[in-house]
Amino acid sequence: MRTVQISLDEDLVRTADRVARDLHTTRSALAREALRQAIARIKIQKLEAKHRQGYLRQPEGADEFIPVPGSSLPLAP
Repeated sequence: MRTVQISLDEDLVRTADRVARDLHTTRSALAREALRQAIARIKIQKLEAKHRQGYLRQPEGADEFIPVPGSSLPLAP
């Protein structure tokens, strides 16, 4: 594992230390998990934006979906 140095606001350090203590973990483990979650969230946001752009370029047609019997969803015109 590689060691890195980052600068954090004093309030953020205090909060991170308190949360790490409450979770019975270390500041480093808390930071690793927070970074993993942030990276995963950013990847999902990028994929969602890519999908939105694709649907804007090529919207789905009304004939692409088959209504489910008993569904309360309105049918496309």
